Amino acid sequence: MTETMTNPALAPGKPARMISLDVLRGLTIGFMIMVNNNGDGAHAYWAMKHAVWNGFTPTDLVFPTFLFLVGVAIVFSTASRLAQGATRQSLFLHTLRRSVILYLLGLVVNSFPFFRLSTIRFYGVLPRIAICYFVVATLYLLSPGWRDKLALLVAALVGYWILMRFVPVPGYGMPVRDIPLLDPDRNLTAWLDRQIFSAPHLYERTRDPEGLLSTIPALGTALIGLLTGIWLRTERSFAQKAKGIAVAGIGGVVLGGIWNFWFPINKKLWTSSYVLFAAGLSLLLLALAIWIVDLRGDEKNLDHATRSRPWTVLLVFGANSIAAYVLSELLPGILENIHVAPGMNVLQWVYGGIHHFIPDAAFASLLYSLAYVAFCWIPMYVLYRRRIFIKI
Repeated sequence: MTETMTNPALAPGKPARMISLDVLRGLTIGFMIMVNNNGDGAHAYWAMKHAVWNGFTPTDLVFPTFLFLVGVAIVFSTASRLAQGATRQSLFLHTLRRSVILYLLGLVVNSFPFFRLSTIRFYGVLPRIAICYFVVATLYLLSPGWRDKLALLVAALVGYWILMRFVPVPGYGMPVRDIPLLDPDRNLTAWLDRQIFSAPHLYERTRDPEGLLSTIPALGTALIGLLTGIWLRTERSFAQKAKGIAVAGIGGVVLGGIWNFWFPINKKLWTSSYVLFAAGLSLLLLALAIWIVDLRGDEKNLDHATRSRPWTVLLVFGANSIAAYVLSELLPGILENIHVAPGMNVLQWVYGGIHHFIPDAAFASLLYSLAYVAFCWIPMYVLYRRRIFIKI
């Protein structure tokens, strides 16, 4: 096997951009904005809400898919920068700088618009992405091979299961024997978060869905993305790549489903079964995207611009994914503080207007979500048309 196959980051020349990756990233961000802004969360359709505890809904696929794509992107961006003459030292400094900015953006998103130090949330979506990106990208810079990454993936998933299943929770006892496995508050992850931060700093007061210990399996999600990126950089056809990814996706869903019997699928604790199950679905989505976007375009010998045109709606979000997410998270902080009537802010007024004409609360909530996504899409479209891509 040649060096290009085993160490794709060292491959000469700038790697071709796979449109399917940006399409899937755009779909993920669009759906993320929808489920985070659904007007009346209590009456939204089940698919638009997270599972209450154990279990799975389509909404629970959003964050792991994005984190999976972060892992994939690490391989391609590293190859591109090395091809342009960057050194590994400069790439590490770039990774560090980007991680710090992502983390600080997360604090801004969590605190906007009041920025109260007494209640600031130090965990969150962007902080988790920042940590996983930094660790996985650094590991890839140190060693671009796949075998040690696979070993780390297994260690992270099995190690987290051992911690959650066999380590006594101080003050509560041994899981399964003294307390239910994955009890919402009496589990090792929640206990550790409460030792680090007081209730006002935790998203759910007694625990946080992006807590410290659950970052271990989240690294596994990013590592699966990294392994997928390594596979995509091999000298195989789009059809072979899509087939391999689909097979891996089926394997992830099956393994995650089996492990669920002993270690339940749980997004808020990011359980190991959840990592495999969600990554399996992400892999299947990616295989489908490659088949529809890249493979068909390759068969028809279409250029990049022609391939991209049918997917503009999704590429608008995919090209500026972090900017779109940050915008969608900051807007409510502004609009919730603009009142159009006593006791009614702009967002409540919009949802109330939709609900007035659409009596079904779930359908009204869906229309509100779509309207909010469209509102966020417009400024991203302006950036896309002007070829302005906000890089961190």
